[in-house]
Amino acid sequence: MTTGADIAAVAALVGDPARANILSELLGGRALAAGELARAAGVAPSTASEHLAKLTEAGLTERIPQGRARYYRLASPEVAAMLESIMTVAADPEPRPRAAPRVPAGLKKARTCYDHIAGELGVAIADALLAQGAVVLHPDGGELTEAGAELLARLGIAPPGGRARRPWCRACLDWSERRPHLSGTLGAQILGRSLELGWVTRAPTGRALAVTPKGRAGFRELLGVDA
Repeated sequence: MTTGADIAAVAALVGDPARANILSELLGGRALAAGELARAAGVAPSTASEHLAKLTEAGLTERIPQGRARYYRLASPEVAAMLESIMTVAADPEPRPRAAPRVPAGLKKARTCYDHIAGELGVAIADALLAQGAVVLHPDGGELTEAGAELLARLGIAPPGGRARRPWCRACLDWSERRPHLSGTLGAQILGRSLELGWVTRAPTGRALAVTPKGRAGFRELLGVDA
C-alpha cells in the first residue's frame, strides 16, 4: 500500500527544478544521453548524473547502456501519466476561470506525451474516435468497439490478443488543451503508425511533432480530422 511517506518521497524527487527539467525532457518518449539531459536541466554533467542516479533508484527513470554511453528514459507509462497530470495543474495553479496556459505554438499543435500524441492533434484524434463510436471511455480505461476495430484496421492497428499488462485505451488529460487525448496501447500504436506512414515527424530535439502534407490528407480521410 502506498503511504504518505512514499508520496512525499516521489514528490520531493520531482519537485527539484533540475530533476523536473530532466523528467520533462524525457516526456518526449526518446532515450537521451546524460549529457543531453544535463543541458536540458541547466546543470553540470556530474550534477545531472547524481540526479539521474536518484531518479533511477526511485524507479522513475531507467538507464540503458549503449557501449560507453549512458542513455535514460522514463521507466513506465505510469510515470509519464503522473508528470502530465502535474503539468496540467502547474499550468494554471490559481483557482480562477480556466485560462489557456502559455505553450509554444509547435508544442500546442502536436507533441509527444511519452509514447502517444498530445496537443491539439491528440485531442482532435480522441474527439473523432469518440464521435464515430470507435472507442468508449470509462473513468478507469476504455474499450474499442467493433466499428473502431474496422476503422483502425485501415490504419494497420489491431487490438492485442490475451491479457495485456498495459491498459488498451485510456483518457489522458492534455495539459495544454485541458481535454483528454488517448494514451495506453492504442495511443502508442496511433503514434507509431503515424510515424511509420510519414504522417507526422519528430522535431530533432524536444517533444514537438510536425504533421506532413501526407498526414494532413490521411487524418482527414480516415478520421475527418483537420490536422
